[in-house]
Amino acid sequence: MTTLIDRYVFTVLRRVPEQQRSDIERELRTSIDDAVDARVGAGVVHGTAVEQTLIELGDPDRLADGYADRPRYLIGPAVYPAWKRLITMLLSVVLPVVVLLTVVVRVLGDATFGEVVGSAVTTILTVGAHMTFWSTLTFALLERGGVTRAGLPRREWTLDDLPRYEPGFLTAAQLWSMVIWPVLVITALVLQQFTFTTEPVLDPANWSFWWPYLIVVLILEALYVVWLSRRGAWSRTVTLVNAALAVLSAGPIVWLAATDRFFNPAWLATLNWGDAEPLNWLTGMVIVIAVVGALFDIVEVAVRAERSRRGLATAVPGTERLV
Repeated sequence: MTTLIDRYVFTVLRRVPEQQRSDIERELRTSIDDAVDARVGAGVVHGTAVEQTLIELGDPDRLADGYADRPRYLIGPAVYPAWKRLITMLLSVVLPVVVLLTVVVRVLGDATFGEVVGSAVTTILTVGAHMTFWSTLTFALLERGGVTRAGLPRREWTLDDLPRYEPGFLTAAQLWSMVIWPVLVITALVLQQFTFTTEPVLDPANWSFWWPYLIVVLILEALYVVWLSRRGAWSRTVTLVNAALAVLSAGPIVWLAATDRFFNPAWLATLNWGDAEPLNWLTGMVIVIAVVGALFDIVEVAVRAERSRRGLATAVPGTERLV
C-alpha cells in the first residue's frame, strides 16, 4: 500500500548516494511522522496534515541535495556510478563493435594490412575519445542543470509533481544510457562525414534534409527520456509519444534504404565483395535493424504501460489525483 509519504521519501532517496539512504530514510520518516502527529494533535485531519507537512518540506530534489551535501566535482557522487557503468559499457562493448565493423569494411575494400591496422588504431583513439568526452560532458551539463532521475527543474513545487512510487521504474544507469545514446548516434553521424579516409559511409546528399531531420528526432528522443523520468511512471501517453518517435526515426531510414539513398554510392564503389552485391546485403540489414528495433521498442513500452495501468487500479484510494 503506497502513501504520499512513501512517494515523497522515495523521490528524495533516489537522488542521494546509496550508502546514505538508510540513515536518511530513517531520519526523514521520523521528521515527517513527528510533524504530522503535531498537526493531528492540533486538530488537523490526518490526510491534510500529511499534505501540509510535505508541502512545508518542499521540493524533494532540493531536500535531497541538502542531505547529500554534494561536493563540487565534475561528475558528482549522485551520478558517478551511472557514468562509470555507461563508460565501461561503451568502451568494452560498443567500441569493439565499431572497431570490428571498421576493420571489416577496410578489409572488404582491399586495404593493405598496414591500412587496416592504422584504421583500427585510429578508430579506437578517435571513437573512444569521443565516447568518453561526449558522455562525460553530457553528464556534467545535465547534473549542473539539475537534470536527474527526477527530471528538469520546474516551477514552484507542489504535491502534484510527486512521481508515482515505482522503485523499479528506471535505474540511474538506464536513464543516463538512454540520454547518452542519442548523443552518441548524432556524434557518429557527424564524424562519419568527416573522419573517414576515403568516402563517408552515408549519402552526403541527405545533409540537405534527412540527416538534420534525424538529428532533430534524436534530440527529441533524449528530451523524451528526461520527460519520462520526470513523470516517474509508464502510461498510455508515454506509449503514444514513444511510438511516434520510433516511427519518426525508423520510417525515413527504411525509406532511404529501400530507395538506395541511405549509403554513399562513392563509398559502396570502394567495396569489393566479389560476385556479391554489397548494397543488397547492407540495405537488408539496415531495414531489418530499423524495423525490428522500432517494433521491439514500441511493444516493450506498451507492455510496461499496460502493466503500470493495471497496477494503478489497485492503488491506494485517493492518491490517483496525484499520479
